[in-house]
Amino acid sequence: MLIDRGLHEISGADLPGLLDEAARQGVPVFTLSTAGRTDEETFFGAVRETLPLDPPLGPLHVWDALSDSLGGGLHELESPRVVVVRPDARPLAGAEGDYRIELEIFRHVIATLAEDRCTGGRPTQVSVYVAPAPGGGGKAPTEGRATASPAPVTAPC
Repeated sequence: MLIDRGLHEISGADLPGLLDEAARQGVPVFTLSTAGRTDEETFFGAVRETLPLDPPLGPLHVWDALSDSLGGGLHELESPRVVVVRPDARPLAGAEGDYRIELEIFRHVIATLAEDRCTGGRPTQVSVYVAPAPGGGGKAPTEGRATASPAPVTAPC
């Protein structure tokens, strides 16, 4: 299986092959599991427990701070490639609410860390693989409160 930069949806059946390929290539893998929940509280908790963050996140849930912290943490690994796996997420199509914001954060981090000018000439290829939970084929309502989306990124950094 080819590990490509970007945000990708794959089937749960493809996860073992992806993990094997990442291990074969020596690519760090972070598995971000939220047991199928897409609310802000659960997501921030899972991020704090699973992903490298620099600077560390404070107790509040601030999406812009998460984007900066996640980008900094992944870049500080000093690995040219990183894989993040979301094994129990919702499908990408029809994403809304907090889950849509989560995906926008990943897209922003992926784009920013790919840029030489944003990384001091040391880009990081970030690959995020979303494997919808079984039975998650339909559009499921997100839990938690509705949150405004961060402004779209027109230029990384």
